[in-house]
Formats: sequence, C-alpha cells, structure tokens
Amino acid sequence: MKKLVFDYEMKLSFSSPVTDHRFQLRCVPASGPRQQVVDVEVEIEPKAELETTVDAFDSVVKTGYIRQAHSNFNYSVKGIAFVDTENTKPEKYKPLYRFDSALTVPGSSIAAMIAACRAKLADLQPDATEVEQGQVVMDEVFRAFTYTPGATTIRTTAEQALTQGTGVCQDYAHVMLAVCRHLGLTARYIAGLLGGEGATHAWIEVYHDGRWIGLDPTHNRMVDDNYITIAHGRDYRDCMLDIGIFSGDNVRQSQWVNASVHEQ
Repeated sequence: MKKLVFDYEMKLSFSSPVTDHRFQLRCVPASGPRQQVVDVEVEIEPKAELETTVDAFDSVVKTGYIRQAHSNFNYSVKGIAFVDTENTKPEKYKPLYRFDSALTVPGSSIAAMIAACRAKLADLQPDATEVEQGQVVMDEVFRAFTYTPGATTIRTTAEQALTQGTGVCQDYAHVMLAVCRHLGLTARYIAGLLGGEGATHAWIEVYHDGRWIGLDPTHNRMVDDNYITIAHGRDYRDCMLDIGIFSGDNVRQSQWVNASVHEQ
C-alpha cells in the first residue's frame, strides 16, 4: 500500500468574457475497491456553489453555475489517496463493459489487431486468465503506437487512432478496449493520475475473478499503487473531467493542466 498526495489543477482562459457558465466536473478521486481517499479540498475560481452527486459509474460529479462575466475558470483538487492494488476488493459484474462503445467501434485496423491477438492467445495455456490474455493485447497495442501529443483529439475513435499509429494515453486505452471486448474480455476505461505525470492519465481494467485489474497500454505494464483512479466508464466520454457551456461572442479557449502525485 502507498500513501499518495495528489494535487490536480486546471486553468481555462477565454479570449473574451463569458457569462451564464454551467459546468460539470468529474475531477475528484473517490474511495473505491483499491483506494481510500481522504482530506479532499476542491477550489473553484470564480467562486461558485457546487452540488455534489454520484453518477451511474460511481464517479463523483460536481456541478455549478457562474452567472457573472469572467475571463478565466480555474479549479484545483487536492487530497490523499491510500492505494492498495494487491488487496483490491470485489465488485459486481456489469455486462455493459463487454460491448462496443461510441469511441471503440472496430473498423478494418482494429479487426486486423483482433485477429493478430486471437492468434497469439491461441498459444497460451487453456486456463490462461483474463489478465494474462489482457497482457497479450496490451503488448500488441503498445507496439502499434508511437506516443505523439497533439496527434489526436478527444473525439478521435480507436479505429482512427490505430490507423494512423499515433496518439496519447486515451487512444492506447480505446484501442485496447476495442480489442479486448471482441476477444471476450470485459474491459472498462479509467481516467486518473499517475505519479510522475504532468497531466491526467488513462488506462484500462479487465474483469477477472470478481475484481477489476488494471493494465496500462501506454507504458505496457500492470497498474500498481502509483495509480489513482478518478473515474471509470465505457470510454472517455463517460469520464470527462470537465465539461461546460457558456454565453459569449466568438470566444476562444486555452487550457492548462498540471497533476502532481507523490508518495508521502
């Protein structure tokens, strides 16, 4: 087990003032099967009253409204997470993670990788676990990509990313999800934090023996106690850390994020 101190900041700048800004945040790590989160502090600028709920994926959701004109929107989340991956607690099985989601529908590139992985899985022992099968897929995905910031957007599908062979952690995760699901593995998307990262991170989990086990295709390794989960879902669209709408005239946005995670 590790005691991790985390500090996540997001700063959004607008080219001209906006009003009637409604926002929804999924930026707070929640206590769950592999982590306990304490001493969480959330700060919003401009100040706004926040309503806190929990969504269908057990993610903490904070919503708010800023009526007055503002040119910046900032928030920070600080806290402590006790992470114990080795003793992850069981969770109920949910069939929805077996099926395609909006960003993971296969095309010809994904289909080719599914076939390649299926051939490699045939070489495993008949009693190979879901995690062992997932490791085979993870290795294939890792080898298929060159990590390239800016090569994709939040709307890029798994098929598009794999076809061009470049992307970021979100794309690695989406491709792995698409392949796993078509090989009979139940898998879900994870948005979170990783020690040493300068921003948020994404990986996947496969369901094995009543528990969700994490695999990180971007780094081609199993998830350990250095990873903090913020949200999970079918793909990135279920785990967006911040979304919003506002009123303004030809407004352009620029975003800055920083994540700090270190062991205490």
